[in-house]
Amino acid sequence: MADRKIRKAVIAAAGFGTRFLPQTKAMPKEMLPIVDKPIIQYVVEELVEAGIEDIIIVSGYSKRSIEDHFDAPSQDLIANLKQGGESKASLLEETKKVGNLANFVYVRQKGPYGNGTPLLNAEHLIGDEPFIYTWSDDFIKASPSRFQQLISVYDEFGCSVLASIRANSDMDYDRYGFAGGETLRDGLIDVDRIIEKPGKESAPSNLANVSGFVFTPDIFGYLHQAQAELIEGNELWYNDALRKMIDDGQRILAYEVKDGHYYDAGNKLEYLKTVVDFALMRDDIKDDFAAYLRTLDL
Repeated sequence: MADRKIRKAVIAAAGFGTRFLPQTKAMPKEMLPIVDKPIIQYVVEELVEAGIEDIIIVSGYSKRSIEDHFDAPSQDLIANLKQGGESKASLLEETKKVGNLANFVYVRQKGPYGNGTPLLNAEHLIGDEPFIYTWSDDFIKASPSRFQQLISVYDEFGCSVLASIRANSDMDYDRYGFAGGETLRDGLIDVDRIIEKPGKESAPSNLANVSGFVFTPDIFGYLHQAQAELIEGNELWYNDALRKMIDDGQRILAYEVKDGHYYDAGNKLEYLKTVVDFALMRDDIKDDFAAYLRTLDL
């Protein structure tokens, strides 16, 4: 049903990372390593795997290292790796590949606080195309990837699609937004309401909307409406625009990402869990790392 290929993505990366201070005083939280890759690279690689060509990163103060990371390696680094001979050859190729993953555009965030503002900052670069909107410090590990699954649903229905996971604790209902509506099939809801942090008793379903979305360009007009109604000092949320879209008869779906594990690396505990899980997936270190963990007196 969709007549436009999704080839652009917006990554919101302007947060201060205060939960990781003092580490994030000069280094963006998006650059915190998961073993040997920064968090944001996992997000970028997943986007590229799903066919995304242009990636718009909406950033803020002290985020220059993100730009440097996705640039070509410096001549000094290339010379250093070449001096390492064959043992460093794979590192040289891998570093060069990072700079060629996609076409990157960097925009400084301007406007009210809230997750709707990065979208408006990227509007002029998106134009009239459908696109992916996602975060720089969380992801859902799945196969096919969450973005491939979301794009598949968009291709079928031609409307905005919200990535979702099933709540697995009462606490989840106080952390995420939840969608309700008619169930089209298992794990797919035709959304007629979205409630932010409803609590378990008031939740319209058990599908929490997290981590990434396919939006049609219609969302921009509704974001402008929401911004015009914003009381000074309040934050601009994309959910404000989605509710207006629903009220106006625009179709939005909530889709449960299949066979996915949600990783939120935006707080200390979940970040550490993510590092451990990914270390245990690495063929080069998993056995030694697992052996070390077994030696810990916990």
